[in-house]
Amino acid sequence: MSNHNRTTVHIFGQQYTIIGEEGAGHVNKVAEIVDKRMREIRQQTNNLDTKQLAVLTAVNITNDYVKLQEKYRQLVEKKED
Repeated sequence: MSNHNRTTVHIFGQQYTIIGEEGAGHVNKVAEIVDKRMREIRQQTNNLDTKQLAVLTAVNITNDYVKLQEKYRQLVEKKED
């Protein structure tokens, strides 16, 4: 049976309870990144509602993730050569 932890975080002025296997430190770090990115995007585009802002933030963070995956793949390939 997996161990589920509950962590309460604040993202863009809203409180969320996250339930999962990760510890509170990890969940808080993730929430801080999401909150920071939402605030950065809000400063650049002030006319989005919260839902649009959340989707744009998800797209931006996923873009970063995909780029990191590609860099990782390239490093693994380079190491294997």
